[in-house]
Amino acid sequence: MRQRNSIALGLLALALLLGAGAARAQTLAALPAPTAAAMPVGEARPIIAWVAFCQAYAAECALDRNEPARIALTAANWNTIVTINRRVNRSVRAMTDMEHHHVADRWDLAEDGIGDCEDFQLLKRHILAEAGLPRRAMRMTVVIDEKGEGHAVLTLITDRGDFVLDNKTSAVLPWHQTGYTFIKRESQDNGAWVSLGGVTSPVTTANR
Repeated sequence: MRQRNSIALGLLALALLLGAGAARAQTLAALPAPTAAAMPVGEARPIIAWVAFCQAYAAECALDRNEPARIALTAANWNTIVTINRRVNRSVRAMTDMEHHHVADRWDLAEDGIGDCEDFQLLKRHILAEAGLPRRAMRMTVVIDEKGEGHAVLTLITDRGDFVLDNKTSAVLPWHQTGYTFIKRESQDNGAWVSLGGVTSPVTTANR
């Protein structure tokens, strides 16, 4: 089953990258202005569903400290990021885990084309890593959204600051322009999570 899932993900990654050429004129833009980085302030507990995800998808949680800690935000890398963010947002159908799997929170790679917030971001990271971006510089992040609910985004740590990939918008924004309260994210140095200073941590990230 896992092998079939890997093949399916590989085919999806190929389709997304092939489709990037057609969308190039729409997505290739000037690099964003440098922005401030989000600063971790201590340790934090991961979301419970993250722990289960890492047991099922160990390679997606592996941390290679030999990888760069920041993405070099070249024009080519920016185009890849913007294109894949947009195309995954369009290709995955949003559905809560309760509707989809009849559980409160489950993290996976949206192998069946359906997922909620964290599944979008995990799939984006998988494809971006396949495209050559360092996984260590792409950190799953828990926030409180505009509805006051737990939400998952993907933080890209770059040499121009921290930018966020989100399934609620295809705009790749500096973290401090999202309007979210940032709670915690994966550490770049070990398998733990770090606090980003938000006071209230959600138990799940189960919205769309």
